[in-house]
Amino acid sequence: MSIELIILLIVLFIAAIGGTFFAFKQEEKKMKKYEEEGHTPEDEMRRSLEYEKSSLKSNVPLQIWIYTITIVISLVAFGLYLF
Repeated sequence: MSIELIILLIVLFIAAIGGTFFAFKQEEKKMKKYEEEGHTPEDEMRRSLEYEKSSLKSNVPLQIWIYTITIVISLVAFGLYLF
């Protein structure tokens, strides 16, 4: 049973890293789009304010869900292993 638990935890760890990488790639695409649009101070200020608003609404909840699911599944796997 311990080999299965270790494999499950490794898979969960890889999935969490994959989700984090996915969120990072989304932000990277936004940055490239902004670079193509131009670099006036007004544009940079607008993008900065937009990022502050959108990041808390999209990226943070996505990361919270990724790691919450990973932790819950890990705890369930440990619980099943102990009993």
